[in-house]
Amino acid sequence: MKYLLAFAGGALIGAATALLMAPEKGVDTRARIKLMLKKHGLIAQDDELEEIVDEINAELKA
Repeated sequence: MKYLLAFAGGALIGAATALLMAPEKGVDTRARIKLMLKKHGLIAQDDELEEIVDEINAELKA
């Protein structure tokens, strides 16, 4: 019985941690990437990021 409760407690803690640590939505992540690239002067316009993403997608599919 102790082992079952320990397992259930561990599973509950693991599930809660997974939900809290889950990555952000793609839209939010992309916005953060844009902000960081602009901040460091790597891109000047939002369109540049879309071009970069398209290039990366093309390379990954090849």
